[in-house]
Amino acid sequence: MSLKFDLHCHSFFSGDGVSSPEQLIQAAKRRGLNGFAITDHNTFDAVKYMLDKGYMRADGQPVEQFLIIPGVEITTAEGHLLCLGPVLPNLKGRPALEVCHLVQEQGGLAIPPHPFDLFRAGIRQNVLNTLPIDAIEVFNAASTLKRYNRLALEYARRRGLPMTASSDAHHHAAIGIAYTVLDTEDFSVQGVLAQIPKQNQLNQTYLSKIGTIRKTWNNWLRLRKPKSIKNMLNQSPEN
Repeated sequence: MSLKFDLHCHSFFSGDGVSSPEQLIQAAKRRGLNGFAITDHNTFDAVKYMLDKGYMRADGQPVEQFLIIPGVEITTAEGHLLCLGPVLPNLKGRPALEVCHLVQEQGGLAIPPHPFDLFRAGIRQNVLNTLPIDAIEVFNAASTLKRYNRLALEYARRRGLPMTASSDAHHHAAIGIAYTVLDTEDFSVQGVLAQIPKQNQLNQTYLSKIGTIRKTWNNWLRLRKPKSIKNMLNQSPEN
């Protein structure tokens, strides 16, 4: 079966995200996604929150026919790296090669996002060439310039790398704007992780002007204090 997954999304547990996990889930379902990867910056607080609230299962099975992949966007020494699958310790500032090895040793995937976007902290080509990555994000709906996505696509083709497309949503209205179509009969975290490094279809749509402005504004707010999981677990779900 074909499953639609947005593999790069942020909640308000990221310093630059604004939406609750509940808002992301509701918006993703409205867009017809089968699930998404939660990839907040350098924190698994959203994963812990959603496990506690019952939106995710520790055994990697879907909840009410909807599947959330645990993940994180780590700020490595050389730039951002999406790590999907295992819950990792704080690896911010560690070398990208070391992070790749750590996530893969635990059965996860290492996927560089927006690597050629010069206005964002992607891992650049001289380092990419040395990394054992599992796939590469060749379409980011929030890319500063469209040619940066084209450069990522050309690089993936030269290396024969699997490709992903994602929204890089920092607001629930953006989730599912772009996504990866995964052809697998195993509708579980394990099944999705096994399919991502294979050949997949990509849905490629850019953010609207309003969405781009919202994303830029959120980036300016990156240094604000993110939500505290301790406080959030003591609150009722936000709709």
